[in-house]
Amino acid sequence: MLTVKMNDRAAVTLGVLSGFGVMEPRAGLASGLREQAARGIARRGEVLTWADSAADAGNAPSFFPNLSYWEASDSSFHLEDFVAVAVAVVDNQPLIEEGDQRVLLVHGVALARVMSRLVYELDLPTAVRFIVGANETNATFRFHRIRSGESWNTPDLDSYRQDKLVVIDVEPPDAA
Repeated sequence: MLTVKMNDRAAVTLGVLSGFGVMEPRAGLASGLREQAARGIARRGEVLTWADSAADAGNAPSFFPNLSYWEASDSSFHLEDFVAVAVAVVDNQPLIEEGDQRVLLVHGVALARVMSRLVYELDLPTAVRFIVGANETNATFRFHRIRSGESWNTPDLDSYRQDKLVVIDVEPPDAA
């Protein structure tokens, strides 16, 4: 099962009410994001990580409140580091214009689609949540296993007043 949820700010920015074709990068997924996906994902005990992550999965959740927060932290990266967008610096703060936030969201959603294929290749079926967020200072991509009672994000996506948030759940049959 594939579920895509987004807050109203993201839906307006992406234009999804006009159809999902608008969420496809015009020139394809940025090469840096294809390289990120090529890293693969792996289950290490109870946690899900990038296959090449150097994080100590045996120490999870460490100082994080739960395993989902640990995974979201370990998997998180800034999309603007891999996608060509203009990031101005105003008063020592990054500034990403609305149009470039849209570009980053589109690439983040496309990456989640690519990564969802990797979920089905895991040795043990695993339900995974991909979270893509953008605002005027940055855009992030992260993931964590879907666990009962745990989530990195707040279920009410519209409560994120400054962020455009897209959550994509991939739940293979018999997922643990």
